[in-house]
Amino acid sequence: MARLSDIIEEFIKQLMHESDAVEIQRNELANRFNCAPSQINYVIDTRFTNERGYYVESRRGGGGYIKIKRVNIQHGINYLMHIISSMGSSISQHSAECFINNFVDYEELTEREGYILKAAVSDKVLGNIPLPYRDQIRASILKNALMSLLV
Repeated sequence: MARLSDIIEEFIKQLMHESDAVEIQRNELANRFNCAPSQINYVIDTRFTNERGYYVESRRGGGGYIKIKRVNIQHGINYLMHIISSMGSSISQHSAECFINNFVDYEELTEREGYILKAAVSDKVLGNIPLPYRDQIRASILKNALMSLLV
């Protein structure tokens, strides 16, 4: 049986098939699925992240909304530049792997290149470097590898 989070995620993705972006009201969606508004926040915070190729904008208050846009990946350079700029100065192994998986899914990297890049930024390789330096070096390696794709 699917979990409620999976059902909400799938519902939002179906809405996004109709347009490039979807604007939802958290309370309305919570009422639709008979759950707490925090459940909607959880789904959006964990399933619609930059790493997964989404841009989320929210406005609080009475007329507040949450707008979710899928990053335009038809132009690989725009997508790669978006990821590089949103990455920040450090990144965890898990987040780096999410980015890499998306690159493979969107055919910006081959599956083999994805495996190689995951190996290069893994804790197995960087494990002797103390945190937070490890995550900073990982971000630097990943950004430089992605920049090489733009050449």
